[in-house]
Amino acid sequence: MSNKPFSVSLIITTYNWVEALGAVLRSVARQSVLPDEVIVADDGSTVSTKELIEKMSVDFPVPLHHCWQEDNGFRVSAIRNKAMAKAGSDYIVMADGDMVMHRHFIRDHVRSAVAGHFVQGRRTLLSKELTQHILSGKDAPITCLSKGITNRLNACSCKMLSPVVSAMFSKQKYMSIRACNMACWRTDIIAVNGFNEDFEGWGREDSEFAVRLLNSGIRRRDLRLGGVAYHLHHHEASKKMLEKNDLLLHDSITQKLKYCSLGINQYLEGKSN
Repeated sequence: MSNKPFSVSLIITTYNWVEALGAVLRSVARQSVLPDEVIVADDGSTVSTKELIEKMSVDFPVPLHHCWQEDNGFRVSAIRNKAMAKAGSDYIVMADGDMVMHRHFIRDHVRSAVAGHFVQGRRTLLSKELTQHILSGKDAPITCLSKGITNRLNACSCKMLSPVVSAMFSKQKYMSIRACNMACWRTDIIAVNGFNEDFEGWGREDSEFAVRLLNSGIRRRDLRLGGVAYHLHHHEASKKMLEKNDLLLHDSITQKLKYCSLGINQYLEGKSN
């Protein structure tokens, strides 16, 4: 895109929530700075998700792709790797299919991108009532003063103050990492071999990914007052695999790992899928 100094792929993970994905994709189409492509990373949804993407791709402002894998449990690491392997851009912005984006979401991530850094964005939680309003197709703008939101500071967007505040509050730790609003250079993703597919079930795969980035000398930048995204209300996923995933995270921390054995390299050009 002519208004960006590098190309950007937006990866959106989803699983069987068509109404939410539709709202998220509508928020992408309204971006003040568009990504160069959008890839929906689908962890085994039924055909209704495919049909939505095909319908919206007809007049979507940028190429809209669908990357699907068979439904075999919660395997978000694998589908993120597959989608990122297909991405054709320099920079990867990650979001979840329940994160409706402020109109400057991509612009702010582009402005925050610095060589040798990954970016951790934040999220604003929406009430059940406001979520239902959005899912009904009433995409009225949300602000930090809107009724039905928590984490109000996370809903504030200020182009002038964001770089200063982001620099002040960035922390070089893996805690509070959430790939639902995260960005990284594709070369850095490949260098640490992407997400670790030993992680299955909810939890810690994004923290462990950040641990390997930090161990490799890639610094963390926390995006404040920008990159705003609104998290739609839903029931929490099962955490039955969390104990196992905590052990995998602990191993990466104590062993100072920089690379995982089961990662994105399986899907890159020249490798078998």
